Amino acid sequence: MANIKSQIKRNRQNIKRRARNRVVRGNFRFALRKADLAIESGDVKEAETAAQAATKALDKAAAKGVIHKNKAARQKSRLMQRLHSME
Repeated sequence: MANIKSQIKRNRQNIKRRARNRVVRGNFRFALRKADLAIESGDVKEAETAAQAATKALDKAAAKGVIHKNKAARQKSRLMQRLHSME
């Protein structure tokens, strides 16, 4: 446990930020998983909708700084490759 007052505050902030980041990270992971399942099922319309939702979730995570913007771009690119390979 920290003795320094500023570090005690910093620890409190870190806990709050970690909880907030976990929600955002969970949202885009869930969206990616849902898109992958839709692609595997073969339903083009559902897959496109799920891919669009996953793209939005990745962009939000990158905008909030939860993941790096290049990671978001890479994951979106791979998702779109999987989506277009099914058509």
